[in-house]
Amino acid sequence: MNGALTTAASLYDRVRRVIPPIEWPAFCDDIDGILSLKRERNAVILAHNYQTPEIFHCVADIVGDSLALARKAMSVDAEVIVLAGVHFMAETAKLLNPGKTVLIPDLGAGCSLADSITASDVRLMRQRYPGVPVVTYVNTSATVKAESDICCTSGNALAVVESLGVPRVIMLPDEYLAKNIAAQTKVEIIAWKGHCEVHERFTPADIRELREAYPNVKVLAHPECPPEVVASADFSGSTAAMSDYVGRHKPARVVMMTECSMSDNVAIDHPEVEFVRPCNLCPHMKRITLANIRAALEQNRYIVAIDPEVAERARCAVERMLFL
Repeated sequence: MNGALTTAASLYDRVRRVIPPIEWPAFCDDIDGILSLKRERNAVILAHNYQTPEIFHCVADIVGDSLALARKAMSVDAEVIVLAGVHFMAETAKLLNPGKTVLIPDLGAGCSLADSITASDVRLMRQRYPGVPVVTYVNTSATVKAESDICCTSGNALAVVESLGVPRVIMLPDEYLAKNIAAQTKVEIIAWKGHCEVHERFTPADIRELREAYPNVKVLAHPECPPEVVASADFSGSTAAMSDYVGRHKPARVVMMTECSMSDNVAIDHPEVEFVRPCNLCPHMKRITLANIRAALEQNRYIVAIDPEVAERARCAVERMLFL
């Protein structure tokens, strides 16, 4: 987004299908403030697919899933990066841009998956399974990444697992992602018991009810959903893969079994598709707002810092993934 040529007034057409006109004036002052601050501070905003439309489509410069944000963060030409997402994503941006200032607008924007495992847990797993490589989902802290051999995202997990050329791997921390990948490979996968609080709540019963209520609906499920949900869906993939599916197939009616804002953000680009929205809200993603993005840029808060020794090892695990 070229903040020098854009104002809030010119952006409403972009989001009018998902933001009612009566709500728009409440966003305008912060949007104009953020666009101005980005120019003043040579800053960019990276926004995850789960951010609300006024962030995703109106102030973000780079958008995408965890893999896309990780890749694009490496080539950011800015002095300041604001991560509109959760804390582990901001840490990953800092790992890949050690010389830049990385800000997270709310320190409470965490992740149930990241909270489900610690560095000492990984060390104990290595003791229990000596010699077995550790594949760690990017939805983890830098300290956990530092104990790992390689990272993965939901979009490249299968490729990462099979790239190692070994008969079995430890895959942390999402149990359901591990089981869904295990169903696609001959590699034995040793899983952890972490779950995403958004995706673990979806059930096959939800899908049955949707199919009864909305004939011919296409059901897309994130691979963090339980395996029985993935098996009941028409397609399973990362948020980027789900978005690509809609663009390629243009189903008349679709439901995304993932976080609420995902459907709104994809719907803007596909007005011909009816989006059914029985989603689950991520309370952590929703801690990021226009107001605290603006405050982050105004007050230089909150700066993401990682212990250098941890950062060096964690960066290696992330870069191994990116340069596969």
